[in-house]
Amino acid sequence: MQTASLPATLLVIVMAFTPINVWLPAAGMPLGKQANAVATGSWGGEHIILEVSEKGAEVEFDCARGQVSQPMALNQKGDFDVSGTFSPEHGGPVLRDEPAASNPARYSGHVAGNTMTLTVTQGKEDIGTFTLTRGQRPTLRKCR
Repeated sequence: MQTASLPATLLVIVMAFTPINVWLPAAGMPLGKQANAVATGSWGGEHIILEVSEKGAEVEFDCARGQVSQPMALNQKGDFDVSGTFSPEHGGPVLRDEPAASNPARYSGHVAGNTMTLTVTQGKEDIGTFTLTRGQRPTLRKCR
């Protein structure tokens, strides 16, 4: 009969009493779908609504819209920075063959609980900074 060495025995004991959520990330195995991502659903605020899905987000402003075509991953501090598009709108009728202006934009910010601070930029132009709350109805004043 062979006996295990003391270091091997200690390793088995430590592993047996360590929660699985410590071992899986260390082994490169995710615990769930996008565990560190902006929560899915509606985030509303003054002049904006953000509809987040696992694949990205749709944004509606008073006189514009936007889209993020990638998951909105959060870092350990709750910050995010993703690319997307920003499309200004205008009041009055939209012509049938009027081209939609869709421009590259950055959506960056911070999430703490059910509150998000979102800054939208287009190149060096700051479109705006918004405070959103998960599940809150937005206050939009569409340009018409």
